[in-house]
Amino acid sequence: MRFTRFSIAAAALIALAACAPPGQQAETGATATGPIKIANANAQSGQLSSLGQWEHKGVKLAIDEANKAGGINGRQIKLDLFDSQGDPTVGTNVARKISAEGYIAMLGTAESAVTLAMAPILKDAKIPNITSGQSPKLAELGSPFLFLNAPTSVTFDETLAKHLVDDKGYKKIALISNNGAYGSGEHDAFLNSLKTRNVTPSADEVVTPDQKDFNSNLAKIREQNPEVLFIGAEEVQSGLIAKQARELGIKAIFAGGAPVGTDVYADTAGLENAEGTIVSSPYLSNDATPEIKAFAEKYKAAYNEDARMHVAKAYDGASILIEALKQTNGEGGQKLADAIRGVKRAGLLGNYNYDANGVGIHETKIGLVKDGKVEPEAAS
Repeated sequence: MRFTRFSIAAAALIALAACAPPGQQAETGATATGPIKIANANAQSGQLSSLGQWEHKGVKLAIDEANKAGGINGRQIKLDLFDSQGDPTVGTNVARKISAEGYIAMLGTAESAVTLAMAPILKDAKIPNITSGQSPKLAELGSPFLFLNAPTSVTFDETLAKHLVDDKGYKKIALISNNGAYGSGEHDAFLNSLKTRNVTPSADEVVTPDQKDFNSNLAKIREQNPEVLFIGAEEVQSGLIAKQARELGIKAIFAGGAPVGTDVYADTAGLENAEGTIVSSPYLSNDATPEIKAFAEKYKAAYNEDARMHVAKAYDGASILIEALKQTNGEGGQKLADAIRGVKRAGLLGNYNYDANGVGIHETKIGLVKDGKVEPEAAS
């Protein structure tokens, strides 16, 4: 009889573990002592693969450090990489796989459109997601399981508009942006910031995310002879726009968010064409603070390349997740989401303090591209 009772009890525990929500490991037996499964979804192929590769290196550096220090209360973190290809359809399939295979959290993606496609699936599965996307639409989702490791475009572009209009006095400003999730977010945020300053763009051109020839769009902009050309697009496309603008004789100063502060932008545009580009970013250089300098040195030791903002914010996001996991003892679901929201952390990008919409950073700085690298504006 005792054996029968034990068998029933054991069976009940097994059934309970099997019925645990996808994002929440049942804290019983081997599950409580085994590895904690974390997914990293980022493009490893396609035009945006450089972003995804930087992101993965930043995440892996933080996870490797945590595991070396003992993991989460003695449990190791198992990090698995999924190639989202920068494609929302692929991302949707990846989200389903992550949900089905028992991952309790996801880091990534770097692309707003992909993150937006994945968010409903991860929310239903109660899997917290710390993303590097910056579109305001991410915050507008209001998902209790979605967190940003950088500001939204609203912050990037308000800082930029203040610098250009209030501080520098520019009035003739043209816009060119793509109609993808990131580009449209940049366009709308910057346009709204101009409107509050009673500035109407001298030109406002919208292109597609996969467009490579901008001559017809730039010819219209050239007719207006703007002082500043705002570029709202990802790294490679921003570089192509800058290159073709200079080839058409446009002399305007280029300005934009984090993408125009990368070496991919500068290399694509050409160093001479990228020179003087104005950048709004929470991470301007690898020696801005002693903490950033130390991070950049250990990153270079690990990967033999210089750190970048995408690396830094991915590292920050992973560090926030690790801190939250320690608080929940490796448990996922709503408990982990609540712990992430409660993290107050001095990160590489700034001081994280999450609001109700999952945005943790609300400040950027202004820098200038000089010789292919970004320098703080005050140092120019």
